[in-house]
Amino acid sequence: MATTEKPTGIAAAAVLAPAAGLLVLAISHIVADASPAGQAWVHGWGKAWMPGAQGIGPYSGKETLALLAWLGTWMFLHLVFRRKAVNLTRTGVLFLLGIGLATTLLWPPVTAAVVHALGGGH
Repeated sequence: MATTEKPTGIAAAAVLAPAAGLLVLAISHIVADASPAGQAWVHGWGKAWMPGAQGIGPYSGKETLALLAWLGTWMFLHLVFRRKAVNLTRTGVLFLLGIGLATTLLWPPVTAAVVHALGGGH
C-alpha cells in the first residue's frame, strides 16, 4: 500500500497568520507612539467601522489592523500553500520567531527605544 503525503499547507497558513497579525499589532503600536500623525492614522482604521472607537483611542485601530493582517495573511497563505506539503517544523519555528519578535516589540522599554530611534514620541 502506497502512502501519499497529505498537504500540510493549510495548517501552516493557519499557524503563521496569527504571528503576522501580532507583528502588525506591534508595528501599529510603534507607529501610534511615534507621532501624533501616526496615532491619528492608526486611530482612523478603528474609527472607520468600530462604534465607540473615539472613546478607546488608537487601540481600536491597532486591533483593526491586526485583524486585517491576520485574516489577509491567512487567506493569502491558504491560497498559496493549500496543495503543498509544507515543513511544519519550519512553520513552528517561524511562528515562534514571529510571536517572540511581536512580544519583544510590545515590551515598553523596547517600544520606547524604537520610537526614540525613529525620532518620534510624544
